[in-house]
Order: sequence, then C-alpha cells, then structure tokens
Amino acid sequence: MVDDETGVRAAGEATGKRGDDVIRLDGVTVKFDAVRALADVDLRVGEGEFVTVIGPSGCGKTTLLRTVGGLQEPTAGEVRVAGRPPDAAREAGEFGFVFQRHALLPWKSALDNVTFLRRMAGESADRDRARDLLETVGLSGFEDARPAELSGGMRQRVAIARALHLGASVLLMDEPFGELDELTREEMGVEVRRVWREERKTVLFVTHSVPEAVFLADRCVVMSDQPGEIAGVFDVELPRPRDESVYGTAAFQEQVARVRTALHEGYELR
Repeated sequence: MVDDETGVRAAGEATGKRGDDVIRLDGVTVKFDAVRALADVDLRVGEGEFVTVIGPSGCGKTTLLRTVGGLQEPTAGEVRVAGRPPDAAREAGEFGFVFQRHALLPWKSALDNVTFLRRMAGESADRDRARDLLETVGLSGFEDARPAELSGGMRQRVAIARALHLGASVLLMDEPFGELDELTREEMGVEVRRVWREERKTVLFVTHSVPEAVFLADRCVVMSDQPGEIAGVFDVELPRPRDESVYGTAAFQEQVARVRTALHEGYELR
C-alpha cells in the first residue's frame, strides 16, 4: 500500500510492478563477525524494472548488490534470481556487473574490452553486436580507442556495453558514476535510461546521489543506517522518456525532498 501523502510504499511491500519478479529477497541477513550489514531484508524487483538503492555510507547497499549477484552468501534468508539461487543464475549468465571502477584493460581497444568477458567465459564474441552496443551507448567511431584516449564517462559507457554484451537479463550497477563530475553524471543518467529503454534489462542500481536515484528509478529503495534495513520504497512517478529537463520540474524536486526526508530524518514506514 502506498501512503497517499508521502508516495512511499511500506518497507514490507517492496514488490515489483512491471511483471514477474526477477529478483526476490526474503528475510535476508548478512553478518560479518559481530557486525550485521543487512538485517531481515525483503525485496522484489520485477522484470524490466529499474530500481535504485540509496542510503547512508556503511548501510549495506553494496552488500545487498553482492548478495543478489551471488558474490556474498547470506547468513540467513533466501535470495532468488529468475527463480534460481544466485550462484546458479550467475553461472547461467543472468548477471552483468557494472562497478564504480570500470576495470577496462588499458592495452585493449573499446571494442576488444566489450567482447573480452564473453571470450573469458569461453563463448564466441559477437563483434557486430559489440559495435552495435558501442553505438547504442553513444561511442560510434571510438571502437579502436584505448581507455586512456577516452573520458571517464566514455570509459563507463564501454563498461556498460561490456555488461550488455554478455547477454545478461539483469544488470547490477554499483555506483558506476561515482567518480564522475555532476554534469557528466547527469548526462550518463540520461544515457543509461535510454539504453535501459531500448534493451529492457532488469536493473538494480546503487548510488549515493539522491537526484540520481530519483531520476533513474521506477522505484527507489531507501535503506536505514547499520544494520541495513529497508526503511521505505518510493514509487517514482515521472514522465518517460526522461531527459535533463526533468531536473527542473516541481514533481522531481518534490520526490527528491521525500527521499532526503527518509534519509536524514530516519523516516520509516512499518
């Protein structure tokens, strides 16, 4: 149920709204020795949905993403991705990861960086598809450029194209624009929304930026301070497709203010 005045969904109702659930967490807790990084997290992400996750530093956002991706075992609870345990989903190629640091190979061209992970997985590299993806992310004409010849935003576009080239249905993105300046971040946000609209992947996106979280999302998940719990889930009702003009609208500013209230005043719905 969504609160009529706040537009926030109760913490226990973090359910997908764009089709069948692709990502499902039930009662997930993660402990590191005596520290609880996540506490009893329930989350649903629907097929083709773009969900952002925001919270204070150390609240377990990255741990949540790693647990969904099968890189971190939960201490308690259950995770399912496309109906499978995360390890099985990862082995089946369901995931594409995009991290804050692009991790491109400096001696390889943009095109070869895009195809590299498929080759490492023992699969054939579809160079025509890779070229199409570079065009999709706005890098047509840069296929032969090395990372040192590209700007920070362009390198992140290569990393996104690389994740898409794996053919994964789920993209897990951990602050991929964290090292970019504000203007480039906004440009990349528009680009990612456009690519998502064309590719229709299911996206779980971690960020520290409130405006970015609101701009990108179908829903925005707000996490509490340690131990990480879901304090509330915001349905983002903004026009689609979105461009930079959204940032100046009253509707956008209102939803940003609501997320900030949840973050800074500890607003929780139970």
